[in-house]
Amino acid sequence: MIEIKNLCKTYSSASGDVEALRDINLTIEDGEIFGIIGLSGAGKSTLVRCINLLERPTSGSVIIDEQDITVLPRPELLKMRRSISMIFQGFNLLEQRSVLRNVTFPLEISGVKGQAAKQKAMELLKVVGLEEKAAAYPAQLSGGQKQRVAIARALASDPRYLLCDEATSALDPNTTRSILELLRSINEKMGVTIIVITHEMKVIDQICDRVAVIDQSRIAESGKVSDVFANPQSQIARELILPQDRTAIETSGGKKIRIIFDGMQSKEPVISNMTLDCQVPVNIMFADTKDFDGIVYGHMIIELPTDAHQAEKVIAWLKNSDVKWKEED
Repeated sequence: MIEIKNLCKTYSSASGDVEALRDINLTIEDGEIFGIIGLSGAGKSTLVRCINLLERPTSGSVIIDEQDITVLPRPELLKMRRSISMIFQGFNLLEQRSVLRNVTFPLEISGVKGQAAKQKAMELLKVVGLEEKAAAYPAQLSGGQKQRVAIARALASDPRYLLCDEATSALDPNTTRSILELLRSINEKMGVTIIVITHEMKVIDQICDRVAVIDQSRIAESGKVSDVFANPQSQIARELILPQDRTAIETSGGKKIRIIFDGMQSKEPVISNMTLDCQVPVNIMFADTKDFDGIVYGHMIIELPTDAHQAEKVIAWLKNSDVKWKEED
């Protein structure tokens, strides 16, 4: 388990202090995939680098497996870091080394030599589906293949925790999907706890169990992905998940209903069913929905007829359905 308590990080510069993190409190359970999302400059990358002390916090605690690593002597900290691996947006492979020797590199540093290191590296390359590329060099690989090598290298130390700092940002959508599927498989089969830093909602939805939304150096909200997506509480989460066209809900007419899509199947024709069952036409004033692998998140604003009887038929249908909705002022 990772516990982050009252974490702050301040950078000093000639123009004054910059507060990158303010009073961060998070708990990341063993075996879960935890997402941290925010806009550029919100502090998410600084936060993940504080977890393994690549950036040392100005104050606060990072407690890993009941040990506050911010107070560990350097030899014990180095030992603890072997259980915390990291992958980056830029892959950070050694260009002069083959794929195999990139993966053996951390093993060599930890004292594993010769055939034992090669055997383990080949096993890890098989895990990421690249055993046939063992003799290739990074320049000969695609972006997705480079990230798979980076993941294999990160697993070489048998980590309990894997930190992913924008690990898919440089990849195309199909490659991103395959990398996320690989991370999910590693989590399930190897029990590695994964922390994902991203600005992409699709990444959070595809593999994360819980998510924290960071804004202006603070945690704006956190919770289960399905809960945060369905009912974002903070302004920044609403902007990231459910951007609103406020002019749409100010037009005149009948009652306005906001229908909330919080994980239903995208093939479920909610509006069609409603209009057919009620025999009432509705005006779709605004919609912002996102389909993540056949699951819909977002919302839609419909305007009911001014006829009170027709409007009540739709409201009665909504009350008796499994659809989440609320009446707009």
